[in-house]
Amino acid sequence: MRTPGQPFKDRFFIVSGGTQGLGRRIAKDLAEQGAAGVTICGRNASNGKQVTEEIEAAGSRGLYIQADLQYEKDCRRVIAEALGAFGTIHGLVNAAGITHRSSIEDATVDHWNLVMNINARAPFLLMQETVRHMKKKSVQGSIVNIISDQAHGGAPFLTVYSASKGALATLTKNAAHALKWDRIRVNGILIGWMNTPAEHQTQIKDGRPENWLEEAEAGRPFKRLLSPEDVSALVSYLLSDSSEMMTGSLIDFDQKVIGGLD
Repeated sequence: MRTPGQPFKDRFFIVSGGTQGLGRRIAKDLAEQGAAGVTICGRNASNGKQVTEEIEAAGSRGLYIQADLQYEKDCRRVIAEALGAFGTIHGLVNAAGITHRSSIEDATVDHWNLVMNINARAPFLLMQETVRHMKKKSVQGSIVNIISDQAHGGAPFLTVYSASKGALATLTKNAAHALKWDRIRVNGILIGWMNTPAEHQTQIKDGRPENWLEEAEAGRPFKRLLSPEDVSALVSYLLSDSSEMMTGSLIDFDQKVIGGLD
């Protein structure tokens, strides 16, 4: 029987992009909440080893799979190796993504293909393989896609990124509709500006000063940016039985209100 502190007892999860930032926080939280096993994937083997150790220190079994999700074969291999190690999947979190800048005028086809492959096609392939297993084994699972509020239209310098997240938002609803009778739930979180190590590097690359965060947070209603902990808590809810009546939801998660005019 699951205790309130261990909602994921005897369950196995996959977190793409689990080697850093938000994905890392999600993977650790799942382990701390009693998950039997957590699979993470990413390109950085050193990070993967470290996060796997953190998962296991929390009392869960950890598995790191080195993979580059711009490639189809790597996406399908992640699911195959996770099943080989743990035998089943109860939940998938698509947290991997890239936020490369581009506008409608300067975006190249190569850039389009890279961003779309990682942000839209990879979640599709990971979902496809996961759903095939869940349906075959009658697993009533949960899938959570990390999207972005840029899916609503997006900034001019994030044209391709915004398009990729818009595609993922539509995929989320479509899959939820297709899978509802199998009781496989699919939800998405459209996150806003979040403070992560990757975001810090992006801001510095864009020419912002080292203390960019102080200025950014001063201009926000709640005087801070989103944190990985904020988002991970919502992911845990959507993966848990507490949200069993939710599917096909796209949740705007930020302190700004989409459509609101100041």
